Amino acid sequence: MDAPSPGKRAADAPKDPAGSGVRPWRGWGPVELVLFLANFSLALQRPLTTQYLWHRLGAEVGYNGTSRAGGCNDTADPKQQEVETMTSHWNLYIDLSSLFVGLFSATLLGPWSDRVGRRPLLVLSSFGLILQVIVYILVVILELHVGFLLLGRLLCAFLGDYNALLGTGFASVADISTPRTRTLRMAILEACLGISGMLASIAGGHWIKAQGYTNPFWLALAMLIAAMLYSAFVFRESVPNPHEASLFTLQHYRLIFQLFAAPSPGKSRKHLALYLLALFLVLTIHYGTWDIVVVYELSWPLCWGSDLIGYGSAAQHLSYLVGLVQLWACQLCLKDSWVAEISLAFNIVGMVVFSLSRTTALMFTGYGILSLSLVVTPVIRAKLSKLVNKTEQGALFSSIACVSGISMLSASGIFNSLYPATLNFMKGFPFLLGAFVLLIPAILIGVLEIFDPRPEYQQTLH
Repeated sequence: MDAPSPGKRAADAPKDPAGSGVRPWRGWGPVELVLFLANFSLALQRPLTTQYLWHRLGAEVGYNGTSRAGGCNDTADPKQQEVETMTSHWNLYIDLSSLFVGLFSATLLGPWSDRVGRRPLLVLSSFGLILQVIVYILVVILELHVGFLLLGRLLCAFLGDYNALLGTGFASVADISTPRTRTLRMAILEACLGISGMLASIAGGHWIKAQGYTNPFWLALAMLIAAMLYSAFVFRESVPNPHEASLFTLQHYRLIFQLFAAPSPGKSRKHLALYLLALFLVLTIHYGTWDIVVVYELSWPLCWGSDLIGYGSAAQHLSYLVGLVQLWACQLCLKDSWVAEISLAFNIVGMVVFSLSRTTALMFTGYGILSLSLVVTPVIRAKLSKLVNKTEQGALFSSIACVSGISMLSASGIFNSLYPATLNFMKGFPFLLGAFVLLIPAILIGVLEIFDPRPEYQQTLH
């Protein structure tokens, strides 16, 4: 991102209402680094938490066959199935504990950031994530009951959670980009997420194997502290004229209602609703498969250790970086919607391969196919962003954060319940179900593209 000239910065700076001549600090750093640091921490924590639950719950029932070195059985072990079921259920409880609080905070904080600026929300959400990691560290060090992990999620959700942080990052990109460049800019931001996740996954897998769970959690905490300090003192505010506004007011909820109810030039409630539905379905499959894939890899017949799990998680995050190159190349000859359709096709095939995977080679083949599958999310976010005004970006991305939260709940409820229920007849059935569900957003995006009457999404006819 090109640095604005001093003259432009002075013009964009908010005027001091008191006439003191003192302007608020606007900063100079891009938002991408905030998301890089925060996502590094989250990517380190996700498989770390699942593996901790697996080993902790396995110890409670007297099962330790968690890798080939540890004696993973070649047949279905009742104790292994019990640990798989308990781990899936605890993942569900942890996700449920934060959903409703997260929905309340996201809808409150997003429109608030349209007025006060993006910086306060970035700092607040980063602090919430810090509190969550502190609770997790205490659970690991003091061997507290795993139920305390729910407390960490609740504290984090009350202050916005990662969804609010992510939504604010995308809103900031929307603030400073043009409709023409917005899709690529959002893909660049997602590529930053992918690079950070890939690095965290590789490092975390080997680190857990060498030193256990405590030290990786400390690194996750350090990254979040760095993200909060960067947000507070370095990040360049993208809202041109931020001003003070009350946080606890119904006006913020009215702004979200008006986003879908109030007519305006170029805005289509039908398009907003259908694109959000498509995003909901894509994210539900995305979160759901991520919830169960580590348990799927830990158990028979794959019997992966923490190092292979780290490589697998890195391959998942590589999709963001590959998606950026894929989007840049495909935009030379295709419209965004058709690039998203290609992405969904790879996603469907990758899910089918996962459902049939019984060897490490086939599992990584699935990861390779899925590396071309994540272009769809930046395309949908960019299309939604183009449907609303500059002053509504925070409200829009808080709505997207709510959709993300609801999809996370749906994913946890469906996949963490379906996975243990289908172990006896087809272990990979949830992945196969995900492949079929992804046909729906593929149809929606294609129909919206074909029948969209607005010039922004149509080729010039003359």
